[in-house]
Amino acid sequence: MDITEAAKSVQQEVIRWRQDLHRIPEIGFDLEHTSGYVQTRLAEMNIPYTSAAKTGVIGLIEGGSPGPTFALRADMDALPIKEETGLPFASENENMHACGHDAHTAMLLGTAKILNAISENLKGSVKLLFQPGEEGHGGAEKMIADGCLENPHVDAVVGLHVGQIFPEVGTGQIGICEGPILAASTAFDVEIEGKSTHGALPHLGVDAITISAEIISSLQKIVSREIDPLGAAVLTVGKIRGGEAINIVTPRVVFKGDFRTLSEKDRSYIAGRLEEICTSLARAHRAEAKVKILGGYPPTVNDPVFVEKVTGAAEAIIGLDNIIKIQKPNMGTEDMSLYLEKVPGAFFVLGTGNPEKGITYPHHNSKFDVDEDVLWIGPALFAKIAIDYLG
Repeated sequence: MDITEAAKSVQQEVIRWRQDLHRIPEIGFDLEHTSGYVQTRLAEMNIPYTSAAKTGVIGLIEGGSPGPTFALRADMDALPIKEETGLPFASENENMHACGHDAHTAMLLGTAKILNAISENLKGSVKLLFQPGEEGHGGAEKMIADGCLENPHVDAVVGLHVGQIFPEVGTGQIGICEGPILAASTAFDVEIEGKSTHGALPHLGVDAITISAEIISSLQKIVSREIDPLGAAVLTVGKIRGGEAINIVTPRVVFKGDFRTLSEKDRSYIAGRLEEICTSLARAHRAEAKVKILGGYPPTVNDPVFVEKVTGAAEAIIGLDNIIKIQKPNMGTEDMSLYLEKVPGAFFVLGTGNPEKGITYPHHNSKFDVDEDVLWIGPALFAKIAIDYLG
C-alpha cells in the first residue's frame, strides 16, 4: 500500500470529520456528543471499541498474526472560549476547539480507516486512544486507570499536536526531539492568614496583602537565583484574591499558580523551596501560611528509539527537509507525558499554521485555526509508524 496516497484519499473525510467536531466542542469529561461521534465512525468501519474515563473511546484493530500492541493517541476536549473565527463551521455553543483537538481526533479516525483496511498484514494490534480531559482535567491518568494500556498490553505509544507550538516548524512540517519536548507542570495553592484591623490602626493587625506581596516577589527568586540558568524553569502566580474594603487591613489572602520544569530534580527543589519561603516569610511577619502543592503533569519525554522511528517514517512521507529537530523544549505541558511514563514512545508536532492564509493565531486564542490542507500528513505518519513497528 502507498501510505501517502491512502492518506490523501481520506483527506476530505478527515476535513469533514474535523469540521463536524469543531461545531460541537465540549469540555473536560463531558464529551457525550464528541464521544458518540467517534463511536459512530468506528462502528461504520467495523472497528470494535470500549469506553474509559467516562467518555473516552478505545478502538482496537487486530492484526492478522500475533505481535506487539502499538497505541496512537488523540485528545478530544475543547476549551471554554467563545469562538471568533467566523468560519462557516464555527462552534455552535459557548465552547471552542481552540487547541486543535478536533483535528487530532479526525486524523486518528483517518488513521483508523487506513490501518483497518490492511489489518490482515499487521503483526500485532493497534489501539486507538481517543482521550477526554486533556486541558487540565487529568484525562490520561483516568484513561490509564481504566486500563487503556492493558488487554492487550500496550508496548509503545505515539501522539502528535497540531498548531504553532514551535514557531520554527512550518506548515506541513513536523518537529521532534529526543528527551523532554514539553515541560512538567505543578500547581500550588497558598493561603495567608493574618489579622484584620482598621486601616488607620495597622499596628493592631497583620496585613495579609503586604505579606503576600513580599512572598510572591520572593518566589520569583527561586527561578532567577536558585535554579541553574542553563536549565529551564518558570513560576507563575496567576490568581490572587483578598480584601473587601479600601480602609481595612485584610486578614486573609489566597493566591494560586504553577511552576514548570524539565526535570524531576528541579520540580522537587522548587516545591520544597516554595513551601519553605511561604511559611518562613509569613511567620516572620506574624502570619500563618498554608501551602498545598497540587498535582500536575510530568515532562513529556521522547524515547530516542521512537524519535528515530518517527523521523524515519516522516522522511518517507514528507522528506528530510520537512523534519525540524527541536532545539529547545517548550514550557507548555501535555498529559501525553503520563502515557510516556508507562511505555516508550514519542510525541511530535505537526505545523498547521499558515501566514499566507491568515492562520497565525496561537493556541487557546478565540481565532485559532489550522490549515486543513496538511491534515493528511497526520494519518500518513501515524499509519506509517504503526506499519513499520508492527512489520
